[in-house]
Amino acid sequence: MACTTSINPLPLKDRVAIVTGSSRGMGRVIATQLAELGAKVVINYSSSPDQADLVATQINSRYPGDCLRAVTVKADVSDPAQVKFLFDSAEQAFGSPIYVLVNSAGVLDPKYPKIADTSLEEFDRIFRVNTRGAFLCAKEAANRLKRGGGGRIILLSSSTAAALRPGFGAYAASKAAVEAMIKILAKELKGTGITANCVAPGPIATELFLEGKSEEMVQKVIDECPHNRLGQSEDVSPVVTFLATDASEWVNGQIIRVNGGYI
Repeated sequence: MACTTSINPLPLKDRVAIVTGSSRGMGRVIATQLAELGAKVVINYSSSPDQADLVATQINSRYPGDCLRAVTVKADVSDPAQVKFLFDSAEQAFGSPIYVLVNSAGVLDPKYPKIADTSLEEFDRIFRVNTRGAFLCAKEAANRLKRGGGGRIILLSSSTAAALRPGFGAYAASKAAVEAMIKILAKELKGTGITANCVAPGPIATELFLEGKSEEMVQKVIDECPHNRLGQSEDVSPVVTFLATDASEWVNGQIIRVNGGYI
């Protein structure tokens, strides 16, 4: 008698996921992998419509004849009206509740100035996107995500919040604030079935990290990593996608540092 097992190959089948800052870099890889797990994905961007369209087209092309699997929505995460529009658009596009928020949008000063040399304008820009943006997206998600189980809020932080390296003063502070918020949010969501966690990558070979760095600076970072390389977005995305599934229910209010032992 044949033995059969029931395994769900698509743990996120038809669940709506918003991934901010997903037109490129790590956000793009995360959005693509969520779609591979069955999710219907909103590709959010603020200034790269062509790149966002390409991501959505690539995802949709994998499901010929199937219903729409990915849409693009332009929204600045630091603007509350635009964040609301992002969530409204996600619900309207797919006609079902939102299950997952991954906030991947972020900025970094490519000059890596010391705190004494950081302009107030640059400090405000970093906090506006990284901290205010994360707050607004998490706030909207806390009010809009599917109740009763399966709702997932995942904010991307950074291992610089713990490494405390010179030149990252404003950036590390902006991410440390996000980590504090996620721990409190997880407690405030008691009874909703929604979990809230941070994923804090180390040095990843993305445009955000590489911009403004000399070869010597990059090599120094590589030398400090036990794996003797920079991380790739594909090193981080499996952790994010795990947190998006039901299998992660017992992981809540956590900061998961994915950095290859960098710190």
